[in-house]
Amino acid sequence: MKAPNSAELAPLRTLIAGACRVLAGRGLADGILGHISLRVDERRLLVRCRGPRERGLGYTLADDIRLVDLDGEPGAPGELDGYSPPNELPLHTEVLRRRPDVASVVHAHPPEVVAADLAGIEIRPIVGAFDIPGSRLAAGGVPVYRRGVLVRDRRLAAEMVDSMGARPVVLLRGHGITSAAATVEQAVLQAISVDALATLSLRVVTAGGRLADLPAEDMAELPDLGANFNTGVAWRHELARLAGVVDDRHPVGPSH
Repeated sequence: MKAPNSAELAPLRTLIAGACRVLAGRGLADGILGHISLRVDERRLLVRCRGPRERGLGYTLADDIRLVDLDGEPGAPGELDGYSPPNELPLHTEVLRRRPDVASVVHAHPPEVVAADLAGIEIRPIVGAFDIPGSRLAAGGVPVYRRGVLVRDRRLAAEMVDSMGARPVVLLRGHGITSAAATVEQAVLQAISVDALATLSLRVVTAGGRLADLPAEDMAELPDLGANFNTGVAWRHELARLAGVVDDRHPVGPSH
């Protein structure tokens, strides 16, 4: 993999910063918690770091996205001046070390996902066309790392990755989730889908209902709408939703 130059990294920093704001806007990471990373070559990654004017995930700027190596050292001169990588950087780097299929890692603290897991509710394919990618993800299983620890070193990160296996998302008991994918957009959208399923599951159980998986024959009827729709259109929606605009001229809201 060719090492990118600084000009090539600029749009990637902007992408990750926007993704951090999407996570916060969706309520998946409150306050100063949560981070997103993206592999840029064999030894380096861009990751959301904390700087001297830290304001939290929802206010992430491109300047907060810094280049580090797999050991947390600066990936280029000056990259960590005034900034520090997240304490849980090993959560990202261990996934990247062991999963060549993964380029981006998202770590978030969605309350509904944590609550559902603590209540003994698994993430299951309880819906169909409501969220086709989420249903397919859940049908493959969402494993749980059963320790509510800060994943601050490679030993703990290895335990988490062992629990995760080859799956795209793992729940961290009493903590949050880790979502891994080939792109930043896909990793964030996976986290949103898992959060939506957890929220629906809690509502069903609270209403006295019983959770049931979508029948196999219905699952077989769900079409693959393709990456352009599942990721491309969905991601543009998330950015527009965050910005609160339909286009450059018309704000979202009731017409007057």
